[in-house]
Amino acid sequence: RPRIIRAMQEYFDSHDFIEVETPVLQNIQGGATARPFITHHNALDADFYLRIATELHLKRLLVGGLERVYEIGRIFRNEGMDRTHNPEFTTVELYQAFGDLSSMMELCECVIRHAATKVIGKTEFKNPFNPDGELINIEKPFRVVTMCDIIKEQTGVDFKNNNYTFEEALALAKEHNVPVEPHFISVGHIINAFFEEYGEKTLIQPTFLCGHPIEISPLTKKDPADPRFVQRFELFIGGKEFANAYTELNDPIDQKERFLEQLKEKDAGNDEANEMDTDFVEALEYGMPPAGGIGIGVDRLVIFLTESTTIRDVILFPQMKTR
Repeated sequence: RPRIIRAMQEYFDSHDFIEVETPVLQNIQGGATARPFITHHNALDADFYLRIATELHLKRLLVGGLERVYEIGRIFRNEGMDRTHNPEFTTVELYQAFGDLSSMMELCECVIRHAATKVIGKTEFKNPFNPDGELINIEKPFRVVTMCDIIKEQTGVDFKNNNYTFEEALALAKEHNVPVEPHFISVGHIINAFFEEYGEKTLIQPTFLCGHPIEISPLTKKDPADPRFVQRFELFIGGKEFANAYTELNDPIDQKERFLEQLKEKDAGNDEANEMDTDFVEALEYGMPPAGGIGIGVDRLVIFLTESTTIRDVILFPQMKTR
């Protein structure tokens, strides 16, 4: 594990990125869609969150003039535990001024390949989530596909070329037995639910999944060709998400509107929605350069490269039930 992390640092450092540290205690729930841990700061007599992402502080550093930054740090999410989830886990988040989605794809593919060849010495691995299944090869260029394409492949429903109303999308979800949560308030939520039900498990070989709905991507630039979607990808390996990347949203007016939409979701019952971060919006008003950003799950990458089968094999002191 430490050798894999050092190999990643070596790759980033060689490409002129600066390693930084940002606060773990935060007064705003933001940077990701997740349920936080809440604690109390006695001196300030205020509740704080343990960070669910490092994103918003790292973007502030772009505003401040540090054009290539990354942080390897502990993240805390008050959610379930299974083979790929622990309440506290490690990510690397990286931001590059004047980067975009394509530069993040190249960086993601190259850093994983670099760590694999330097530390493990090979580019073909067992699927940690199905060890008897097909081998996974990271030497070839990773596949690029959209969420709507995968849904169409698996179900025949074409969300890209059919501008369904919310009611029509709900009917399609019912017809295909797709679970619908109370806070789903738009077609984009239904598209994502379709993918989670039918598409996720099919992405075994390394795949960059693009074309996410705008409703589930509050910090990402719109796709200029189709504003229903954003410039984002998630890397899937073995049917599990390993990384998440954006062409970063740097328009303060658009960002404020996205936060307002997140507040509507929170009011509708989504306790994982982002809060309004007025300080971050103000930072964007000063000016953040166009940028690409990515987060990579270090624990899952270590699971994959060491051909382990559970997160408990790759972290010390995993969270367990008390005796």
